Amino acid sequence: MVRRFVPDGVAPPASRYSHGAEVGAGARWLYVAGQIGVDPSGAILQGVAAQAAQCFKNIDAVLAGGGMDRTNLVSITVYAVEAAREEAVAAYRDARDAWLDGCEPPAATFLIVSGLAHPDLLIEIEAIAAAE
Repeated sequence: MVRRFVPDGVAPPASRYSHGAEVGAGARWLYVAGQIGVDPSGAILQGVAAQAAQCFKNIDAVLAGGGMDRTNLVSITVYAVEAAREEAVAAYRDARDAWLDGCEPPAATFLIVSGLAHPDLLIEIEAIAAAE
């Protein structure tokens, strides 16, 4: 099982995430490759909000393929392109908060990068999950 926490002596998280996530011995780990805003047909969705929502749908599919779900999340890392900085933070947080509704928030890192693998991609999200 994953234990998520915000320890004393550290400022509260700036949004919905945990400062730490601990996984017990003998856990089964799942590393989710960076997911992008591409739907199952291969189309790149337009706008940060649509791409972020699709990233989370893709992560759900990978988690399910590994016999896990959002409750198994240990950590997520977000990469947003500099050109979409203003829109990206709010759009990502809205999509993430809706996606995590009812779940303990994982540890998280949000990075602004100069670009992703394709010029139309605005955000990429990778995840780590664990289960007993």
